[in-house]
Amino acid sequence: MHGGVRGTRKARLDENVRVVVKERESVQDSIQGAPGTPELPSQALFVMVGTSHAGNVGAAARAIKTMGFSGLGLVAPRFDDVRSRPEAVAMASGAEDVLRGARQGGTLAEVAGDCGLLVALSARVRDFGPPLHGPEWLAELARTSRLQQRRVAFVFGSERYGLDNETVWRCDALLNLPTSPDYGSLNLAQAVQLVAWEWRKAVGAFAHAGPGPAVEPAATHTEVEGLLEHVRQTLLVLGYLDPQAPRRLMPRLSRLASRAALTRQEVQILRGICHAALQRAAGARESGD
Repeated sequence: MHGGVRGTRKARLDENVRVVVKERESVQDSIQGAPGTPELPSQALFVMVGTSHAGNVGAAARAIKTMGFSGLGLVAPRFDDVRSRPEAVAMASGAEDVLRGARQGGTLAEVAGDCGLLVALSARVRDFGPPLHGPEWLAELARTSRLQQRRVAFVFGSERYGLDNETVWRCDALLNLPTSPDYGSLNLAQAVQLVAWEWRKAVGAFAHAGPGPAVEPAATHTEVEGLLEHVRQTLLVLGYLDPQAPRRLMPRLSRLASRAALTRQEVQILRGICHAALQRAAGARESGD
């Protein structure tokens, strides 16, 4: 009897898998047959499935816009009017254009059917499903997607339950964001921000906002040696360095100066400190006389 039950369960599982595979092939057919020119990997689509809190949708719009993306997709959100809800607009905070322009539909195929590769985001590792990757894989994915001219969609589940197995099985890969084993709970918008940042690095990071401070000239070997001699004289006068038993103090200070990669101005500052210390010591001796 038990064997019959197990056989029935296995048959049902096989049937479910066949159904999912068939549906996935249908989705892939719609993807490959989508009209128009395939978009570059930098035009990724960030898809949120079954989102409950409108604020997370707005925050996600803001997250991807800060990384230079605009593709937001919403599959069966809790509220049909989520894109215009006050909490979503408030959390978008300047990314209202991304929020208003978000795709919205009832199924993953409707929203991401023109994408060439679907990447599911999940904290749970499954026994059956697409291959599992970490964030380091995104650089390789960016290269292959660019060569194949395939748009990538990152698929996120709901706040409470994440992605269901059927949605994961419809995806081509599973991406896991490593977190602390003691507490791995990520807010949905935070997860979107992390993936957007990693994908931005993979497809090409933005330049810094400005040139930054000017690079100061590095000190020469002779200038550093002069500083070290000045330091040695100062330490002798202060009584910190025993000339009869110097040990390895000066070689250690030499190594410290080498690691610091001192600039000329820094050498001058340090020598000025040594000069002031020597003057103070000389004044103390004169007043003592």
